[in-house]
Amino acid sequence: MLLNDDFLLGTDMAKKLFHNHAKNMPIIDFHCHLNPQEIYEDLNFASITEVWLKGDHYKWRLMRANGVPENLITGDGDDFDKFYAWAGTVEKALGNPLYVWTHLELKRFFNIDLVLSRETAREVYDRANALLATAGFSRRSLIRSSNVTAICTTDDPADDLHFHELLKSEKAFTVVPAFRPDKAINIHAAGFADYLVTLGTSAGVKIGAFADIVAALSARVDFFHSMGGRLSDHALDTVVYAESTEAELNTIVSAALAGDSLSSTQIAQYRTAILKALMRMYTVKNWTMQLHLHALRNTNRRMLDILGPDTGYDGMNDRPVAEPLAALFDSMELEDSVPRTMLYSLNANDYMPLATLMGSYQKDTVQKMQLGSAWWHNDTRTGMRLQLQTFADESLLSNFVGMLTDSRSFLSYPRHEYFRRILCELIGEWVELGEVPDDEAILGRMVEDICYNNAHNYFGL
Repeated sequence: MLLNDDFLLGTDMAKKLFHNHAKNMPIIDFHCHLNPQEIYEDLNFASITEVWLKGDHYKWRLMRANGVPENLITGDGDDFDKFYAWAGTVEKALGNPLYVWTHLELKRFFNIDLVLSRETAREVYDRANALLATAGFSRRSLIRSSNVTAICTTDDPADDLHFHELLKSEKAFTVVPAFRPDKAINIHAAGFADYLVTLGTSAGVKIGAFADIVAALSARVDFFHSMGGRLSDHALDTVVYAESTEAELNTIVSAALAGDSLSSTQIAQYRTAILKALMRMYTVKNWTMQLHLHALRNTNRRMLDILGPDTGYDGMNDRPVAEPLAALFDSMELEDSVPRTMLYSLNANDYMPLATLMGSYQKDTVQKMQLGSAWWHNDTRTGMRLQLQTFADESLLSNFVGMLTDSRSFLSYPRHEYFRRILCELIGEWVELGEVPDDEAILGRMVEDICYNNAHNYFGL
């Protein structure tokens, strides 16, 4: 039977760990892309097509691979026709995690046990839509029913966080902002000068020099902290390290404000200096810094021009990471300003370099440096097992803060169940091999900590 109670749980211990310990633990979703305004307004979805296919570039990539025309993916095609095209894609997605996620969401939210296909598409569509129209399927209701206690959204430093303020009245779960300063770091990106005006206005700072940018960001960190923010989140993509002087940085900022082109060295100097300034702020505030590395974005320029970014045309990069990241951490350790840090990479080949590097900066705090969960293209059974095993091989997996959704979808929470089953599967295998004690009490505490307790203690939300 598809997705029976024990799917992925191949040993007796795995079954005990999941059903007795992992299954009912609450969820802290410490990195996602849910829209705070949508959470606050708490509307129902018009259809399962909206909740599943609007904005989900994971699904779009598979639909394109199945020859679905773009008007049934991101275009203005009929609602059911789009759903039917997704159902036809699911038929071919055996072995892909989206096959499991799709059926988990049908089962957990809608109590639909049917295997999705073109043959069952109409019945699934009608049954799901009937439920989505009811009060128990509003956006916040979906969060509540998923046993979520906290959500960290992804927010620009200039955001007024208006909807976060309004969401303080929500009693079942907490919504807090995570500080995402990418636009302030990417001095080489189009629109940088205009963004500094926006940032300066939000912070009450007129920006003309490097110190002004730091002052503006510091003011916004203070504001985010007052709104409950305790994490930053960087789509750093590539890591560079280059030292600079204050005079050099002011020259670089002046050139950027004037629209002049910058050399690769100047870009590296600015990015290094602004990241170091932010790390000092995070250390003072006792925040956690998340670095997402090695995404190779917008690889199809033609489709970028048509659809814009985040539409399914990103891959993984394979540039050097260990040396520049070590130089960054080493320079900040001299100031005792390495904050709690989570290192994610889209390239699984980076796991060992990152896991061994983070061991050089562990101190004071339980698992100050974390190897972040398997992310994006690695968000698979294979990828999760590799990340978990690498963490265990090189550090203390019992201290891991666990899974996140990294999602724009209000139906993505069963991904935590998927992760928890894989975690229990792996630990159960260790028991069978005699690597760890056949002791449910010991292993059950470990599982409960990874599923929820560690994140609760680590982030201080």
